[in-house]
Amino acid sequence: MSDGIVIIPTYNEIENIEAIVRAVFSLHKPFDLLIVDDNSPDQTAAKVRILQQEFPNRLFLEVREKKSGLGTAYVHGFKWALARHYEYVFEMDADFSHNPEDLQKLYNACHFESGDVAIGSRYVTGVNVVNWPLNRVLMSYFASVYVKIITGMKIHDATAGFLCYRREVLEKINLDAIKFIGYAFQIEMKYRAFNKKFRLVEVPIIFTDRTKGQSKMSNSIIKEAVFGVITLRIRQLFNRL
Repeated sequence: MSDGIVIIPTYNEIENIEAIVRAVFSLHKPFDLLIVDDNSPDQTAAKVRILQQEFPNRLFLEVREKKSGLGTAYVHGFKWALARHYEYVFEMDADFSHNPEDLQKLYNACHFESGDVAIGSRYVTGVNVVNWPLNRVLMSYFASVYVKIITGMKIHDATAGFLCYRREVLEKINLDAIKFIGYAFQIEMKYRAFNKKFRLVEVPIIFTDRTKGQSKMSNSIIKEAVFGVITLRIRQLFNRL
């Protein structure tokens, strides 16, 4: 068993799933892989089951009854990983917006260096985003500025979804208390780790927008992030986080 598990939530990712699985398993550093699928109508889970025959004891699958949000999928995966004694738990998208080769850099930041949470950051060395329209780049960038002002976290990419957590971080965070499911989930996890005095480090990556499949971004997810940050800060001030 590897000491690291990569969690990839999926919903209708049949166009990407085989390629991303093979990309992770082709890396020099071995990682195990958990797919958390929300009962995709396009048979993503069925494809994973076929691939499991090729990668036994490395590729795992959890299928939930319905589409329930990114945050709850990751919490499901975190609990699964903690029950199996992995030391490093990763978040990564299925659509190649996160380069699997950067998993090694995130691992190094936690295993060999001082990071408790390693964040694959689009903005720590400028703006490293490919194929996004300008309005989306600006929205994402200034969302992180907004989060920094409200929360006091000194990180440049608060909404990043490419991360490595040391095991003890997830053990100390009350996963059952996580409230948000979209961008706000990513902010909430970082803020809870920050308030537990864990060290958050940013690792520069290049983010490339998906070329296959459909984005899951929506207005409700953006709204949750904007108002969720204020809610998190208020809870923290009243010691209710």
